[in-house]
Amino acid sequence: MKTKLVAIVGLLACSISLAQLKAVEYKDQSQVLSGFSGTPQKAVKGKPGILILPAWMGIDTHAKESAEQLQKMGYYTFVADIYGVDQRPKDYKEAGQKAGYFKKNILEYQKRIQLAYDQLIQLGAAKDKIVVMGYCFGGTGALEAARMNLPIAAAVSFHGGLGRDASRTISPISSRVLVLHGADDPYVPKEEIAAFQDEMRQAKADWEMVYYANAVHSFTDKGAGTDNSKGAAYNEKADQRSWEAFKQLLNELFL
Repeated sequence: MKTKLVAIVGLLACSISLAQLKAVEYKDQSQVLSGFSGTPQKAVKGKPGILILPAWMGIDTHAKESAEQLQKMGYYTFVADIYGVDQRPKDYKEAGQKAGYFKKNILEYQKRIQLAYDQLIQLGAAKDKIVVMGYCFGGTGALEAARMNLPIAAAVSFHGGLGRDASRTISPISSRVLVLHGADDPYVPKEEIAAFQDEMRQAKADWEMVYYANAVHSFTDKGAGTDNSKGAAYNEKADQRSWEAFKQLLNELFL
């Protein structure tokens, strides 16, 4: 009996350790970046990988929990550091400024996404089996991964911004695109939605956009409260349903 208990405890400890993420330092020239990598239990090179782009506050609990959950599902995961180790926002005001900078300087945002993508490949994920997903600001980044034609299988945006500078050339998009959107999100105007959908058509993308009723911005973030009048709030149904839509896409791509 004692031997069995020891074995069970050992297995539990092993499963817990496997769910832990590992901090990984990498660089954009002199700027030190620090993301988090996750390796599946059966770490065989060539497995699919998921690149997670965090919301505007940078790497947070929500992004890391998603990475751990996907790791347990058998995927290589990497949580990207867009800002840098000494550039983390102290509050929402600073987060807005830093996220705004990368939205305006889109090539720099794309470069940081590329660098994180490279880390995921180095981890062991197959180049042709990568999905980029992100929340809010990170959802915007996921769409940028598709627009820059990063060699990925799909880009998935959870309540992300859809905007694109109208002066930018629309290029063909080869990856799948899935947008999971709060139907009452006040931060994404109708004009932006219409322009995005028109862009997807011109790019001849294989795209989907799913609306969730009574959901506003940040509907997957449990720390956002539940007051829709603030414009950003958690919605349990939208959170669960959007995650299921994401998993369905992964099953279509890899199973």
